[in-house]
Amino acid sequence: SLSKLQLKTGDLDPRLFSRLRHLQKLDLSDNLLDKFPNSLTLPDLRVLNCNNNKLEDVTALKQFPLLEELTYENNVYLTLNDDYKVMFLLQNLRLLNGKDITKLANHVRRVNSRKLTSKVTAHWEKFFRDQLPEKYTAEQVKSIKKKFLQSVQTNVVYGPSSLSEFTRWRVKMIAEEFLSYSLGLELNSDTEPEEKTDENEEESTESPREAVEDVAQVVHIYDPLVTVTPSKRKRNHSKSSPGNKRSKTQANTKEKEEAAEDVSAEPLHFLQCHSKGNSREDFKTQLWSCVFEPVLDSGARKDPIVSSSRTVATCGGESVCLIDCETGTVLKKYKVATEEFFSVAWTTLTMVISDSRKKAHNILAAAGRRGIVKLIHVAADFCYGEIKAHKKPIATVCFSPTQETHLFTASYDKRIALWDIGIPDCDYNFKASQLLVLETASIPLRIALVPTCPEQYLLAGCEDGCFAWNIKLDKGQKSRPFEAIFQFPDEESMTTSHRVDGLAFLNDDVVVSKSSKPGCIYLWSWSKSFDAKGKGCQRTMPAVILAELEWSTTDMSYLTLSTCPAEEYVFCGDEQGSVWMYNLSSHTKAWGSPKGKRSERRISPTQILKWPELRVNGEQPPEILVNNVVADPAFTYLVVLTSVNITAIWKKS
Repeated sequence: SLSKLQLKTGDLDPRLFSRLRHLQKLDLSDNLLDKFPNSLTLPDLRVLNCNNNKLEDVTALKQFPLLEELTYENNVYLTLNDDYKVMFLLQNLRLLNGKDITKLANHVRRVNSRKLTSKVTAHWEKFFRDQLPEKYTAEQVKSIKKKFLQSVQTNVVYGPSSLSEFTRWRVKMIAEEFLSYSLGLELNSDTEPEEKTDENEEESTESPREAVEDVAQVVHIYDPLVTVTPSKRKRNHSKSSPGNKRSKTQANTKEKEEAAEDVSAEPLHFLQCHSKGNSREDFKTQLWSCVFEPVLDSGARKDPIVSSSRTVATCGGESVCLIDCETGTVLKKYKVATEEFFSVAWTTLTMVISDSRKKAHNILAAAGRRGIVKLIHVAADFCYGEIKAHKKPIATVCFSPTQETHLFTASYDKRIALWDIGIPDCDYNFKASQLLVLETASIPLRIALVPTCPEQYLLAGCEDGCFAWNIKLDKGQKSRPFEAIFQFPDEESMTTSHRVDGLAFLNDDVVVSKSSKPGCIYLWSWSKSFDAKGKGCQRTMPAVILAELEWSTTDMSYLTLSTCPAEEYVFCGDEQGSVWMYNLSSHTKAWGSPKGKRSERRISPTQILKWPELRVNGEQPPEILVNNVVADPAFTYLVVLTSVNITAIWKKS
């Protein structure tokens, strides 16, 4: 915030501002600015406030291409024409002076531009094309260009007269582009030269950010702390004792051949940001959960890089981190000294902000060993509340996709609770209430809501089986037993008794579940397995298996899986630091047909990403288990969480 400082345009030094590569919000309100210098750069700027200045022109704002929210009220020289200019120049702009301009901006960029382009072209064809001789001199070009630009701006009219200045501005721009591209007439643009900045100034690798709560210390980003060479790593069969959530046995694994098809992905960053007490020597903290931040109102963002979130929340040990996957920057860090976080989940709440306007904000829920859910308003850097949900640890949490305030918490007390977390008011007062308790026969490890009916059925992978509950709230009883337990193949017969430590939906119907049986990931049909018509609860239902995925033969538990439904991928890490990736797009059509043909053979991974040769202080980290691996919705980034306090970020190239 640089508001109320009597700043003039000359006070905004481009040499200083161009170094603020990650600045996202800038408040320059209540100053004396009459224009913006051209080279402030600020490549990541998203929110800009210039209220109460003396601005005369807005075109320099095009240097901030990612800008989403802009306010410049009470600048007396700016008019409606300037509003239209910024809508055209800033392709990601959603809010202008507090109003959603998405639809209008699309009209300005597309319909308006199309109409003006056809009018400009017609004007050239009708009045000027024949004036240009076949062989022409530079002098003739200059003369005809000058005449055409004057004529076209005077004669091409479109829209209301209140927008005539904007129309002339666009017509000139379109006419110059037309001359340049269609006729090859090179133009000397009359815009002022940009001030040069020194591109080679070094960025500081330590970027201390303010922490979310005062219990958090400053975050140090260890500039990739590692040297990466993409050769396959040597196997390490040392039997170092795994963390306390592990089963004790471990089988030796045979080398797997990589499948022929290659999804090229490259390692971008290796971060050690969950260290206890920020110690560089901490290679013991287990990392458990990561979720990509939802994009607020993604409809307005057409750039696929922008519309797919690149910010991920990760948790492990005493901290929760927010990481920008592209830059590897730890944006925020939240610590609770006595906690061990096991799970994080996002929701978007429409909150009333101070002047009674409503605004959507992303809220992060984090929970773990203490059985308490922390609620964090990320943009405000504020943990505004907590819910004492269970007396035993919480294994996992997830929000309902349809009811943004509904949060499920699954605990070691053998219960899954549904909470309404409420919506905080402008002073962050909120009221949470428990809506349901689902009784589980054993500890729930993973939960998933059924995509076709997320308000009716919940599926859980537990220490002793896979269960389903009816969670419809119009039923009277608050405490409910499970409705179904699913049977899976076991040697010669079917069994309900097995640990299910991986569970996710690949699409509306196909469930992917991983059991502790070595090397076994099943794909099965929810609709064909679950008999919704049957009466009574605690019924046993055989899972209708569609396929098996070939995976590591380890019997180590809690190496969980995830899916990327949009790209029809399944991911699962193993006990040797590798990530197994399965592209199932060629199978899903056959499974979805009424007959639902089962794949006879086990499906091999499309590719196995090997853990790179990684040296920390000259040494290889000890045995690396991949506890979790998650892709963003568009599968641009892959975030790999390990047992050795290293978060690896891969990018699909």
